[in-house]
Order: sequence, then structure tokens, then C-alpha cells
Amino acid sequence: MNVAATSAATSAATAAAARKAAQMRQEEEEMTAYQSDDMEGWEFKIVRANSRKFKSAETIRILCEEEAPAGWGMVEKFDDSRIRFKRRTDMRARDQYLPAGSVDPYRTLVGTSETGIVVLVLGLCAALGIAMALYINFSR
Repeated sequence: MNVAATSAATSAATAAAARKAAQMRQEEEEMTAYQSDDMEGWEFKIVRANSRKFKSAETIRILCEEEAPAGWGMVEKFDDSRIRFKRRTDMRARDQYLPAGSVDPYRTLVGTSETGIVVLVLGLCAALGIAMALYINFSR
């Protein structure tokens, strides 16, 4: 694969990822239609994974246990990669007293980051390209 083709593939993948992210944000907005009374005294967050990490009930249980010390409770599972939590706003004042080593009360990503996935894929592509070049070079 030449540099132009790799660049085009990367651009297409980036555009597709951006469209998917926008679609997911729109979906979340539509799924979370609250009345102003529902919001008073509460804050919400969506914890995301860049994989289908929340497919397992055990993984969801562990996530809920990690979020509980900061007062977060699970509201709903959107799909295997998004879960919504809520907590009372007065719990913010207790964040500074969370035990050392506990999770960030405002984390919204679990697992491998998008950057990590991109680096992994690019590394695999580079390794494949090197392997193909070596094969072609030594098979002559």
C-alpha cells in the first residue's frame, strides 16, 4: 500500500469515526430527554468504552462498584459501549475525600482510548507492510 492510499484510508476512517461519534451524541441527546425538574439536584455522565466492554454483566457490576464511592449510580445501559450514571450534586463536595487510588469521579472513558486503538492499528499496518516487503524481497 503506498503513502497516498494509506493517507486516503486514514482520512476515510477518521471521517467515518467522526460521523459515528456525532450520531452517538445525537442519539444520547434524544434518549436523555429530561424535564427541568428531573435535573434539579442531579448530575449525569455517560461512561464509554471503545469496544463492546459492557457486554458482560460482570464488567458492568465492577464498573458500578468503582463508581459507587463517588455517589454515581447506574441509570441505564445504552448499548455494549455506553452506560449512563447519575448522582446528587451535593456529592461533589465529597470528591476530595475519596480513597487514594479510587477512580476519577468524572471519568467518562473505560478501557483503551481512541488514540491507543489508532496506534495499535497503525502499528499492525506497519508490521504487515514490512512483512510483505520482506516476503517480496526474499521470494525473488
